[in-house]
Amino acid sequence: MSEQESQFLLILFGGIFFSLIMSFFVVAMVVLHRQRQIQNRQKIDQLKTEHEKTLLNIENEIQQETLSHIGRELHDNIGQLLSLAKLNFGSAKPEKQSEGKVILNQIIKEVRGLSKTLNIDWVETISLSEFIKQELGKIQATGFCETSLENSLEDFELTKDQKLVLIRVIQECLNNAVKHASPDKIEVKIYQNGKGKIIEIIDNGHGFDQTIPSKGSGMTNLKKRMETIGGEFQLTSVVGKGTDIKLLLPF
Repeated sequence: MSEQESQFLLILFGGIFFSLIMSFFVVAMVVLHRQRQIQNRQKIDQLKTEHEKTLLNIENEIQQETLSHIGRELHDNIGQLLSLAKLNFGSAKPEKQSEGKVILNQIIKEVRGLSKTLNIDWVETISLSEFIKQELGKIQATGFCETSLENSLEDFELTKDQKLVLIRVIQECLNNAVKHASPDKIEVKIYQNGKGKIIEIIDNGHGFDQTIPSKGSGMTNLKKRMETIGGEFQLTSVVGKGTDIKLLLPF
């Protein structure tokens, strides 16, 4: 075999070898790309599933909270009104009969108001600031502590999913303050800064040491719920000074 033929064969085999390497590289890249696509789809599907599960849990919790509220109202409020109406209608005095009719009209209004809360769609009919105002009003009406709401945002547009999550997170934060902090005052502020829209919940209660691991999963659940709507949950607490919670919705 001549030198030229040897060089030709060397170049030929070298080209074939190089082509095989390139082909293997391309195939490997395609397979890797497809694997990444599959993994990304799985992650997206998992996030969607977690999001839907979170919303379903929140809807169920809000419905249970609503039913508990209706039960308390029926027992404590409407039950007493019915008893008063019965006493007045049982009297032979005309003025008592008239007073009974007034109480009966009040009972009808109360029952109509309660019936509206049975449907979760009430979430879409109420603004977030109005909901917070109602929750703070309930706390203050018990005489537990003073409350205040400061809202510097005229327009706070939210999707139904965002509102559902925020309503439940705010309820949990207020419940935690009432149950564990024993504050003299609870403040809620709604405002906007360079990062986004913020709902800040402040109490001047006991506070707690954040360096000590929590026994429960309450705070972790609140963080995860905010993450499902693209938000953040930030908490700062100082023993003896109270707790400051920020719910951030980025732009």
